[in-house]
Amino acid sequence: QVQLVESGGGLVQAGGSLRLSCAASGPAFENYIMAWFRQAPGKEREWVSFISWSGSDSYYPESVKGRFTISRDNGKNTVYLQMHSLKPEDTAVYYCAAGRFVDDMSSPHEYDYWGQGTQVTVSS
Repeated sequence: QVQLVESGGGLVQAGGSLRLSCAASGPAFENYIMAWFRQAPGKEREWVSFISWSGSDSYYPESVKGRFTISRDNGKNTVYLQMHSLKPEDTAVYYCAAGRFVDDMSSPHEYDYWGQGTQVTVSS
C-alpha cells in the first residue's frame, strides 16, 4: 500500500512558477512509475507528466511540454512537478499517481494509487 500526499499548490499570476511535491509512504517507492494528472471543474482528468522508476525517462503532453518538468528523489520518496510560464488554463487540482506496470501512461486507469490533490490557480 502506498500513500501519496501532494503539496505546493496555490495562487499564482500568469507567467509565474510553482513547484508541486508528492511525498510517498509505503514500501519500495523506487518500484513505482509516477505521474501527475490534473482535473479542472467540469473536465476529465488530464495527464500532464510521467517519470520512470529510475527517473531516467520522462514524458509530457504537448500542452505542458517545455514548461513543466517532473523529477523524483527515490532517497526521499518524493516526486516533484516544476511548473513555469503558467497560464490560466493550467488552473486545476493536480494529483500525483503511482503504478507498478503502466502501458498507457496517459490513462488514469493504469495507476494504482492517488493522492488527494492540490489546487493550482493561475490568475490572468
